[in-house]
Amino acid sequence: MNAVKISTHPPSGTIILNRPDKRNALNRALLVELREALHQLMMEPSVRAVILTGAGTAFCAGMDLNEMYQTSQQEDALARWHEDAVLYRDLLLAMLEFPKPIIAAVNGAAVAGGAGLVLASDLVVAAEDAQFGLPEPRRGIVAGMVAPLLHFRAGGGHASYLLLSARIVSAQEAVRMGIFHDLVRSDLVWARAHQWAGELSQSAPEALRMTKEMLNQTIGEHLETLLTAGAAISAAARTTHAAREGLRAFIEKRPPNWDAEPPEAPPAQRFPVIRKEEPPPEQQDPSLEN
Repeated sequence: MNAVKISTHPPSGTIILNRPDKRNALNRALLVELREALHQLMMEPSVRAVILTGAGTAFCAGMDLNEMYQTSQQEDALARWHEDAVLYRDLLLAMLEFPKPIIAAVNGAAVAGGAGLVLASDLVVAAEDAQFGLPEPRRGIVAGMVAPLLHFRAGGGHASYLLLSARIVSAQEAVRMGIFHDLVRSDLVWARAHQWAGELSQSAPEALRMTKEMLNQTIGEHLETLLTAGAAISAAARTTHAAREGLRAFIEKRPPNWDAEPPEAPPAQRFPVIRKEEPPPEQQDPSLEN
């Protein structure tokens, strides 16, 4: 079974995350196929907007924790986690840089890495019973790449609340935060997204492309740097005792025991500080010389 399905109903093209038995959790195969599906629809001239939705009752439950746990048992786990983080980062960047509008049709829960897909989309319509959240800390891991997007879309206050509380919020609360843009009955989510695609098709494609560039690459000029830093933090966080305990607890279907071992060093001791480089002397403004 393909991890994603593609269909076209001009002016929209639809990508369906197709792992309903796993609540559309993001494994490596799905991430690769999703990137390929975006490229396919980018090359289709009849598609003016892309709808991203999930099969079954969930939009996306985030990263595949079973695959993550299996990786933790390998000798080259750190290298694999780095590769996984880069794979997800590159997908988010591809969505932000995609020349056509992407509409997230959130048919159910969108959490963790699935929340990142919502935040990398341009417009979001959700079912009235959909949910949104970032529960990573409850599994001992860090939403390193979703955090910059959440801050960009919803602001620092809402980002702090969701990232630190690890709460799952209702669709109505997500609208209040500016994360979801519209709510409809669950059986009308795709139809509303397709309606939006029709409205978008009345605008010039080049104008929409340039508007996306302005929003995501000019106003959001630091997003690529922040996503790269987030990828490093996310990969490193998976090497901690907290991550090992959180993943083991998930597999064993029990509450995690955070007091089993002493905590690791604080983040400032684990991650290098990225400092702004000063220009060489010959590039200094002459007016500043004595």
